[in-house]
Amino acid sequence: MWLLLAFLSAALLGFYDASKKSALKDNAVLPVLFLNTLFSTLIFSPFIVDSITGGNLFSGTVLDASPFAGHPEGGSPLHAHALVIIKSVIVLTSWIFGYFGLKHLPITIVGPINATRPVLVLVGAMLVFGERLNLFQWAGVLLSIVSLFLLSRSSKKESVDFSHNKWLLFVAIAAIVGAVSGLYDKYIMTELSPMFVQGWYNFYQMILMGIILGVMWYPHRKSTTAFRWSWAIPLISIFISAADFSYLTALDYEDSMISVVSLVRRSSVIVSFFCGALIFHEKNLKAKALDLLLILVGMIFIYLGSRG
Repeated sequence: MWLLLAFLSAALLGFYDASKKSALKDNAVLPVLFLNTLFSTLIFSPFIVDSITGGNLFSGTVLDASPFAGHPEGGSPLHAHALVIIKSVIVLTSWIFGYFGLKHLPITIVGPINATRPVLVLVGAMLVFGERLNLFQWAGVLLSIVSLFLLSRSSKKESVDFSHNKWLLFVAIAAIVGAVSGLYDKYIMTELSPMFVQGWYNFYQMILMGIILGVMWYPHRKSTTAFRWSWAIPLISIFISAADFSYLTALDYEDSMISVVSLVRRSSVIVSFFCGALIFHEKNLKAKALDLLLILVGMIFIYLGSRG
């Protein structure tokens, strides 16, 4: 079941990336990100309110937002909220860098770079948890590295230089921090319920983004990119909320593997790649498709290695 949830999350993530790209076109990044956190918080607020007031309408279901639903051995609520606040900071950091990068780069370049996150998760598991990669996993890592090299060459046709483009650095930082988030998610999901994590981390992100918006964007709003409303903005929240809930629920299964779940989620690049071609009419698709194919083959090798 957790594998099916991971595939569902992947499909939703692809549409989430396409919604982001549409909403960010000629638009201010920070207000879009703030509204994303606001709408996401509103989506999950009924479950949070129910858990706070003791309504018990969702008790015993996957919608139960109490901290330790399904984890009777859990600790204190204060500890649970501290874990979620840390997750909020990690995810928001990844999102800020990722949003700015996606605004200024083709989605058919950003998608394949993001698709390498499972490689980073594997390396992180090796460094942090002392795991060792087998032959299949090493093959997947090497194929992903080769695909990124080829992507850097094909991207020069669109005047995107991997060595001198700060937006590519932003996307790379977002991918690295996103991999850290994946490792952290597996850790906290051994203690906390998916709905508690989902609902509260959106709330804390909204608070943090409200502060960032008030300090960094609002005072300078007349001298920087103007904000405009787009109906793609609420779609961002809908798709990411559904994708993340499927993802966290998958991780809540005891036999789930973060390396496999992270891998499957990155297959969202297929959806975002086709959206880049069909909706945004991006260029140089043949060369990028080869790069993407190499990444996907690499992901298959990682999957085969992770099964053992």
